[in-house]
Amino acid sequence: MVKFNKDSIGGTLFVVVAVSLLCSVIVACATVGLKPLQNAKKLTDKQRNILAAAGLKVTEDSQIQKLFDERIEPRIVDLASGEYVQNMKDFDARIAAKDPKQNVTILPEEDSAGIQTRAKYAEVYLVKDDNGETNQIVLPIHGSGLWSVMYGFVSLQPDGNTVNGITYYEQGETAGLGGEIANPLWQAKFAGKKLYDEQGKLVIRIGKGAGADTVHGVDGLSGATMTTKGVQGSFNYWFSQNGFGPYLSKLRTGE
Repeated sequence: MVKFNKDSIGGTLFVVVAVSLLCSVIVACATVGLKPLQNAKKLTDKQRNILAAAGLKVTEDSQIQKLFDERIEPRIVDLASGEYVQNMKDFDARIAAKDPKQNVTILPEEDSAGIQTRAKYAEVYLVKDDNGETNQIVLPIHGSGLWSVMYGFVSLQPDGNTVNGITYYEQGETAGLGGEIANPLWQAKFAGKKLYDEQGKLVIRIGKGAGADTVHGVDGLSGATMTTKGVQGSFNYWFSQNGFGPYLSKLRTGE
């Protein structure tokens, strides 16, 4: 019988490979086992931010699902027509944006958000009051900043023009600079601003000194010019006719 020598080169390699395989199995099992919890956490964070954009803030995670179910009605919209679409259970805009069968390639001259492609459809969230009437609409937006793609929600009044609130819930901008897009104090500056002028032209402006326009302007983030431009680009795209424009037009005319 051949004696195993752990101090030999072969023995050392065997131990290294065995330990590596064991660690790989442990990591794989942990990843698979934790995935449902991670997905549940992501869903909770998403619902929290939708509620926050609508001014419905909760402190306990246990309250989020209940309030969301009571006050939020998710719907799917065809961005090209602005019409609601039925029977699209488990729709995921991020997955659809990468699928040639479900996405739209954005022309470079129209891609102010810097995202290249988007899904043909989008999930919107109708916010209900105590009487079950829709009093806000929360729309998802995203666009490229300095370092990352920034994901957020914008809540509008039923006129499809007046901003009630915004949140940014996923971004990788510089902490203390561009990362301040997640600061509720800066987000609060959007409340009451109008996206469009009386002729329906998109005129909201986000940048240095823009806050002087008390109707359509929001001051940009100090020391974060590129992030601020990314926010402006996101608004320019998602509230144009290439984004939610057709849907908001129908909303304003009561269709």
